[in-house]
Amino acid sequence: MSAVAAANGINAGSFIYAGQKLRLPGGGVASSGSSSASGSSNAAPTGKLDRPYDESNIGSYKAGEKVPDTFLHYHYSSGVARSAAANREYLAAVDVPSRAEMKNLIAASAKKHGVDSKLMLALSYQESGWNHRAVSPANAIGAMQVIPSSGQWASSLVGRQLNLLEPKDNAEAGVVIIKALLSSASSRDHAIGGYYQGLASVRQYGLFADTKRYVSNIKYLMTTI
Repeated sequence: MSAVAAANGINAGSFIYAGQKLRLPGGGVASSGSSSASGSSNAAPTGKLDRPYDESNIGSYKAGEKVPDTFLHYHYSSGVARSAAANREYLAAVDVPSRAEMKNLIAASAKKHGVDSKLMLALSYQESGWNHRAVSPANAIGAMQVIPSSGQWASSLVGRQLNLLEPKDNAEAGVVIIKALLSSASSRDHAIGGYYQGLASVRQYGLFADTKRYVSNIKYLMTTI
């Protein structure tokens, strides 16, 4: 399994899906992804990507360069920071929806999955201002600010591979994640806080001070959007 994972630029814990093409170790069949996402060189992102950059496929891109690697009081590894820079450059170079169009995509996905659209719009506004080009130093991507590992979780929830670089998939990832948190957390505040802090951390430590402010902001925004 480790050899198959390495041949496809994924880790052994990644989800795979029906219809997804995989490369066998030593084989010559290309995967369905763009060759620019293989992480085998330090070339800049080119072409259309079917998955975001992360530590498994960033390769040596921007190695040795200074890229933003801190957010609030957190410091992120070189692989995470360089992946974020590559995703940021990619989204800056492609067409993305306007903020108004992104709002509509989020609201439509919320309706599809039975989640309060005001909650989702408030959360996305807090996270990115409905800006799909936003990528944080933590490699949180797009309007819903979803990191790649959470995107894999969201993909497992919907039963297909979601590409966080794609606006509709990004919106759906955020919606199904908060839906899962709402069903698992002890309260709505903890579910909202879990989106920011991580539900396991909320359960272990409670809401941190900055998480409490985050939850308060979301609840206020729900009354104004």
